[in-house]
Amino acid sequence: MLRHKAYKFRLYPNIEQEILIAKTIGSSRFVYNHMLNAWNISYKETGKGLSYGKCSAMLPSMKKSEDTSWLKEVDSVALQSSIKDLAESFDRFFKKQTQFPKFKSKKNPVQSYTTKNTNNNLAIIGNKVKLPKLGLVSFSKSREVNGRILSATIRKNASGKFFVSLLCEEEIAELPKTNKSIGIDLGITDFAILSDGQRLDNHRFTAKMAQKLKREQRKLSKRALVAKQNGIHLSEAKNYQKQKRKVARLHEKVVNQRNDFLNKLSTVIIKNHDIICIEDLNTKGMLRNRKLAKSISDVSWSSFVTKLQYKADWYGREIIKVGKWFPSSQICSKCGHKDGKKSLEIREWTCPTCHSHHDRDINASINILNEGIRIRAL
Repeated sequence: MLRHKAYKFRLYPNIEQEILIAKTIGSSRFVYNHMLNAWNISYKETGKGLSYGKCSAMLPSMKKSEDTSWLKEVDSVALQSSIKDLAESFDRFFKKQTQFPKFKSKKNPVQSYTTKNTNNNLAIIGNKVKLPKLGLVSFSKSREVNGRILSATIRKNASGKFFVSLLCEEEIAELPKTNKSIGIDLGITDFAILSDGQRLDNHRFTAKMAQKLKREQRKLSKRALVAKQNGIHLSEAKNYQKQKRKVARLHEKVVNQRNDFLNKLSTVIIKNHDIICIEDLNTKGMLRNRKLAKSISDVSWSSFVTKLQYKADWYGREIIKVGKWFPSSQICSKCGHKDGKKSLEIREWTCPTCHSHHDRDINASINILNEGIRIRAL
């Protein structure tokens, strides 16, 4: 079946290409903000907003104007894509899926623009990627790109590194059936507890980096203070900017470690099981607990479930979500006896009816599996 799949690679542009990337990012941001402002003005004056077609029709006149003639220097498709992004943002807002679109800031740690494949202007040629206006750009080719390239997103991170994400349309075959099912109970001490008894370690990537981050962020604050005392704007303070990139690289390392762990774990689970039953956690509600918020953010349950879901769709697996109010920890997985609510301090207990001794987390994962199979049979 044809699926959309993204490939992300590190880019190594030369100085001229870096300048053009910065210009394209800035121009795309300018067009997005300009059209958002025009949209808001139109709504205030007429009670109606604009459309993608109306905004797109404004671009040619902007390029001809002396004030904004510099828009001709960059990829025109990237500018059109920024208008498309704005129109889609309004669509999601009117469907009550997101908040009202906001103006983009150049202070955002991640800056990017998107361009589409027209007349084969996006291609992989040896160890270089062909991009509109940029030409051939060196990149780290860590794997082969399959299928037809649809679009490319060029991104500059706060660390100063450049990346390209290629969205491709390719044929992805379903995996052979394993006739196995698994229940997953997500936790903080252990990242996940499986119904077959496996415990998967929570590597606490942020916590392990916390001391180093704290030290480097203190240096950043001191350099900001020194720049302020010397009357230097932070954007022109070289020592501050150098330290800022160093802190950004540490944050980036944590994100990369976490993504690598989640991708590998989700792939193993998808490969080895046909049916995956998992609890539908109320992550947003749990993050309101200030004592656990940092730990919950570090484990990234939502990201893990998202990866499981799209990989299941690709490879013909089935994800069953059990309701968030299902008392998985309070039910005996052997006889079904439901006892009173147990506090989090109780990690092991014995069923008063069948006298089975349970590990709280493994018992919960078995109950999640049983409930998932029950829901599937309905």
